[in-house]
Amino acid sequence: MIKFLDLHKLNKPFEIAFQEKMKQFLDSGWYILGNEVKSFESNFATYCGTKYCIGVGNGLDALVLIFKAYIQLGKLQKGDEVIIPSNTYIASILAILQADLIPVLVEPKLETYNLNPDLIQTKITNRTKAILAVHLYGQLAEMNQINKIAKKNNLLVIEDAAQAHGAILESKKAGNLANAAGFSFYPGKNLGALGDAGAITTNDNVLAEVLFSMRNYGSKVKYENERIGTNSRLDELQASFLNVKLAHLDNENEKRRHIAKRYLSEIKNNEIILPFWNESENHVFHLFVIRTKNRDRLAKYLKENKIETMIHYPIAPHKQEALKYMNNMSFPISEKIHNEVLSIPLNSGLNCGEIDRIVLILNSY
Repeated sequence: MIKFLDLHKLNKPFEIAFQEKMKQFLDSGWYILGNEVKSFESNFATYCGTKYCIGVGNGLDALVLIFKAYIQLGKLQKGDEVIIPSNTYIASILAILQADLIPVLVEPKLETYNLNPDLIQTKITNRTKAILAVHLYGQLAEMNQINKIAKKNNLLVIEDAAQAHGAILESKKAGNLANAAGFSFYPGKNLGALGDAGAITTNDNVLAEVLFSMRNYGSKVKYENERIGTNSRLDELQASFLNVKLAHLDNENEKRRHIAKRYLSEIKNNEIILPFWNESENHVFHLFVIRTKNRDRLAKYLKENKIETMIHYPIAPHKQEALKYMNNMSFPISEKIHNEVLSIPLNSGLNCGEIDRIVLILNSY
């Protein structure tokens, strides 16, 4: 069986370094917000090209904290509207809701699966105060157009960069393309920890100061609480593992692009729609997502041929039980995407033989 993702295999090259980091962690006797977190925050900010990185517990918390920080700064108010693509993972929408803001869903482009800038203006009202641009599957949203619309309408722009570590637009990396960005380091990401972890990047010193406080009970000085905060701190041990892996992220992304190029040039089957890519560095292929009219049949066929697949994502957010009030809404492009997408294996753990077999089996479908 060709696994969709073999995390043990992916992390195997780093095991000796991880063990050394673990020993240093145990020897230090400092387990929360220590030198490894400070080091990773500095390293990741430098990597993204931003002034600040704030390590937090996970990617969802990163987005929630950004919105809540803007509320505390008076740049957002509870009940404000935030534009978001209708086909995103539900976490993006949960972040808006958990900050007592209102998500306004906008259809994506069928070609890229990312927010369609041409439709944003039609959804802007006097209550619209922000756009959450999601870089889905590792491909950057159309940030130049989105930022232009935001400037025209005086809106904040936040990146959901949970799947796009290292993606580049005109020499700027994901995390440095808007007012602030939220990252996830969930184990399966291009830069994955060995547990939950996340971060926020920004160039705004006032926002960063508020976020450093909010992630730690609203406190800068222990037992002195100046803000309503929460407990969402990047774990010291996870930060140490991320410090090891960050140095290899660009190489990981290049390996993913190489495999993607093979798939795009070698998979030739009229039943399968391949993802769009202009071959720039704007895509890091966190996922390689194909589409087909009978997704279940193709998934079954691949499983029978010992190729594991996944669906990202089977149910559109507005059709989820958790968002009942949206269930009657209609987003036909989003629904088409959710009904047809299938993710095939793509990661640096695949060998040439496995890639050859995946291509062969897909072409024989």
